[in-house]
Amino acid sequence: MSKQDSNRQDKKEQFTATKGSGAGKFVGLLTILVVAAVAVWLVLGQGATDGIASVKAENGVVNLKVADIDDGRAHYFKFATAKGDIGFFVVKSVDGVIRAAFDACDVCYREKKGYRQQGDFMVCNNCEQQFRTDLVNEVKGGCNPAPLARSINGGHLSIAQADILKGGWYFGI
Repeated sequence: MSKQDSNRQDKKEQFTATKGSGAGKFVGLLTILVVAAVAVWLVLGQGATDGIASVKAENGVVNLKVADIDDGRAHYFKFATAKGDIGFFVVKSVDGVIRAAFDACDVCYREKKGYRQQGDFMVCNNCEQQFRTDLVNEVKGGCNPAPLARSINGGHLSIAQADILKGGWYFGI
């Protein structure tokens, strides 16, 4: 083989040699993106629904043990109906009162994002407005958490099933 033929062969091999599978690179990149998306979902998305307890009414009343909810943290619940779940939260506010509200408001309910707690405030996950916990059940309308009637009976916070069902429209029920 002549030197010229050898150079041609070397150049041909340069341009035709496989440098790595394009499909392999795509699968690797796709795997990284999926792992990143799952991580973001776990950190941001699931936090909105993590720790939501299902509750049922007995004799028309949902009863929650005060000892389980009097720690100053918001506790999230869902009440199942044939048409879907109705979400609400209870929180012991800075003034020591246990309060309850639907996990929705008159303004942002269509987004179905609810609230999160930041210190002594409930924060709308849609518009980021903040509401003092001691005003839950006191102020209604706008983007305030929609009040949910409740009472303390013995060691239980009691919420009438009928009152929970009245808030079904916030959840498309």
